Formats: sequence, C-alpha cells, structure tokens
Amino acid sequence: MTDDPDVIRAEIESTRRNLSGDVDALADKVTPSKIADRQKRKVKGAFHSFTEKIMGSDDEYDYYGQTHRSMADKTGDAVGDAKDATVDAGRRVVAKAEGNPVAVGLIAFGVGLLAASLIPASDKEQELAAKAKDAAHPMLQEAAEVGKQVANDLKEPAQEAVQSVKETAQESVETVKAEATDRASDVTDDAKEAGQRVSDA
Repeated sequence: MTDDPDVIRAEIESTRRNLSGDVDALADKVTPSKIADRQKRKVKGAFHSFTEKIMGSDDEYDYYGQTHRSMADKTGDAVGDAKDATVDAGRRVVAKAEGNPVAVGLIAFGVGLLAASLIPASDKEQELAAKAKDAAHPMLQEAAEVGKQVANDLKEPAQEAVQSVKETAQESVETVKAEATDRASDVTDDAKEAGQRVSDA
C-alpha cells in the first residue's frame, strides 16, 4: 500500500471501473425485461419442442402444430405484455433509486429472488436447501437463547440503574428541601434580629 495520493486515486478509479462493470453485468442479468425475454424464449421453445415430439413434422399434422404455435405466440404475447409492465415498473423504480446505491442493491437482490423463484429448483438444490435449513435450525435456537439471555442480563442492570437514579433524585429533593428550610429559618431569624434592632433604635 502506498501513501502517494495519485496512486491511491488511480486505484480508486480502477476499482470504480471494475465495480461499475460488475454492476452493469449484474443489472443486465437481473433486468426484468431480460428475464422476461429469456422466459418468453423458453416458453416458445418448449411449445415448439412439445408439438414436434407429439405431432411430428408431417404435413398432415401442420394444423395442430400451427394451433400449438398460435398458443405459444399468445402465451408469448402475454409474457411480452407482462414484460412491458415489468419494464415500465422497473424504469420508475430505477428513476426513484438513481443516486441511491443501497436502493439499487436491494432492488437487484429482490429481482434476483424473483428470478430464482421463477426457475424451478433442482433436486440437488432442494437437497442442499434442506441441509442448510437443518444446519441453521440449531443456530437459530442458540441465537434466540442468547438473545433471551442478553435481555435478561440487561434487565437487572437497567432496573438497578433506574433505582439508583430514583434514589439519587430523592436524596437531591430531600437535600434541597432541608437547605430551603434552613435558609428560610435563617431569613426568619435575620428578619427578627433586624426588627429587634429597629425597635431598639
């Protein structure tokens, strides 16, 4: 690491460029319109593949293939409409989030979760998720117990602190009251002495 400001600035700029590229790549991957396009292509491909397998490619089955292609096109159009609505919503969100990297990160995370929820989990992913859940369960219980213990540990000192403040306040009130009584007594005595001097004079 260097202390040279120019080298530090150059490293910062390099890091920014790299980070910007990574963010752009991630944004492209999780952009709602790109996700919708990929899903649309998957649906069309699946319908086309389905019709080829079921109907074959003979001319006598073209009508059925066209019907299924028409259904795929309609489904694709519906996906396209959903994509357009998603893109519009995405643009509004991006406009609001501009200049707020935390919001952009949260949006990207949410889009990633949405994309992950659209893609069915493989058996291996389900197995790993179950293992992770099983492994996390004892940790969650331990964390809850630690949280309860911390709350209990803090409860007693907090009560003691409140009691101490209460006692100190009570002592202060009693001290002020005693001093005020003493002062009042002194003032009364001084007034009597002054009255006595006036009447003697």
